[in-house]
Amino acid sequence: MANAAPPSSVPPSADRATQHTHTHTHTHTHTLSRQVGMIGLLWASEGSIIGSGWLFGAQGALAQAGPAALVSWGIAAVIIIVIALVHAELGGMFPISGGTARFPHYAFGGAAGASFGWFSWLQAAATSPVEVIAMIQYAQHWSFARNLMYTTQALGGTQHMLSAEGIGVGVVLMAVFVAINFLGIRMLARVNNVATWWKVGVPLLTIFALSIAGFHLGNFSANGGFFGSGAKSILQAIPLSGIVFALLGFEQAIQLAGESQNPRKHLPRATVASILIGAGIYILVQLAFIGTLPAAQITGGWAKAAFTDYSAPFAAVATLSGLGWLAAILYADAVISPGGTGLIYSTATSRISYGLSRNGYIPAIYSRTDRRHVPWFGLVTSFVVGCVFFLPFPSWQSMVQLATSASVLMYAGAPLAFGVFRDRLPGLERPYRLPGGAIVAPIAFMLANEIVLWAGYDTVYKLGVSVLAGYVVLILSRALKLNPVTPQLDYCAAQWLPVYLLGMGVLTWLSSFDTGGAGSLADPPLHFGWDMAAVAAFSLLIYFWARRVALPAERIQRMIDEVVLVEAGH
Repeated sequence: MANAAPPSSVPPSADRATQHTHTHTHTHTHTLSRQVGMIGLLWASEGSIIGSGWLFGAQGALAQAGPAALVSWGIAAVIIIVIALVHAELGGMFPISGGTARFPHYAFGGAAGASFGWFSWLQAAATSPVEVIAMIQYAQHWSFARNLMYTTQALGGTQHMLSAEGIGVGVVLMAVFVAINFLGIRMLARVNNVATWWKVGVPLLTIFALSIAGFHLGNFSANGGFFGSGAKSILQAIPLSGIVFALLGFEQAIQLAGESQNPRKHLPRATVASILIGAGIYILVQLAFIGTLPAAQITGGWAKAAFTDYSAPFAAVATLSGLGWLAAILYADAVISPGGTGLIYSTATSRISYGLSRNGYIPAIYSRTDRRHVPWFGLVTSFVVGCVFFLPFPSWQSMVQLATSASVLMYAGAPLAFGVFRDRLPGLERPYRLPGGAIVAPIAFMLANEIVLWAGYDTVYKLGVSVLAGYVVLILSRALKLNPVTPQLDYCAAQWLPVYLLGMGVLTWLSSFDTGGAGSLADPPLHFGWDMAAVAAFSLLIYFWARRVALPAERIQRMIDEVVLVEAGH
């Protein structure tokens, strides 16, 4: 549909007259300001991708998979690029704030939209405190910060845990993120642009300096050889060591689509470019980390070698290599890089809740904006929830597990919606049209589900608990009538959803990737290889089932038409 305004989240079940009056009355408090350009969108995504993941991910991946961690990064990069290309077409079609939380709503209605919106909000809300913990952990280098964390031995080596004082500092840092967001989206974009130039430059400097100082090719054949850890460890490293978490963030440009100056032109470019830049940097970072470790630090097996206990991995390697000046830069970067990522995820959390509120899933107050067009209540909520996360998840590893477990399902909604829009609305304007999209979309959905499998039953079990908690919130909001918009839940269009969620849980429980947590099977019946084949087949079944029962074209088109008034503020 040429010249269509960006769709909003008001469902067709809402009364049209009510929508029109509501919009005229509250235009100032329900619209976002379109002030973000191409560089702002690109750096919003890049600033999210380059965060604490580069400071810790290489260490965790090497411990999990040995030198073949390079293969893990490569596989993960290909998967994320495939998923990003799907998002690029959708982002150009629907330049709306909180897009990843809203695409499934237009394709499958209320029940599916609420579910994927919750996955999106949960992973974003958990990411800011992840970055805060990373800042505090690296800050232990300075004497005044050494009482902010304590160490404990856990599965996988030493973990650094927040002390009571550390939690207090974490709350202050979360408050700083929120305060900057309240200055408005233009100020946020400027701050993030500056921070991201630094965040991209420091990893590149580190790669170059460490490689020049000393690169040991023998490290790549130590401890059993390049593939000594086995194929299964290569795949498990993708979700468990922080690789998936490190590569998250390309969707931040899409979350800010409603505030983009030219979303139909800039969104696809920013989305694809951000993941290509980020993946290239991470692979080079991993290469440099493996090659520059002193031989004494890698003896005794990759999982138990001395480097696994580093609280500041790259700064420690720089010091051992005689590069004290680089270590000083890295300690500073450990404040700037995670800080920039935490800042942009505070923004993303509020924009996702904005979209969920416009859809009618959560209280209406989340869609109100202040005089700077900032969704203020969503920011306050992201601050409170992020601070609460410090209590049950006081270490970087444990918090990353929460963020990753939500994100692995969040991305799955886009390929499903993509297939529906290609079927139902083939003539809708697509500024970027994904070549071979009919094949790429189901592959993207399948790959997202393989990541769920590789995470293991422990991760999937925790994800299930988080999903149930989200449904409680959504049900209470609807039961107490906290939003005047009451979306149709469209159970028929979402009939595949409970089968999908439960099926992935059962397949993971039965698989060889069961990680031995509570409820694990002693001898899982699906052996390595067969479990991945089972998930691939199950994914294709769900994909084509969902595509078949999705909302009809007339209903989707009506939703798009109705939002011309709402998003444009007419």
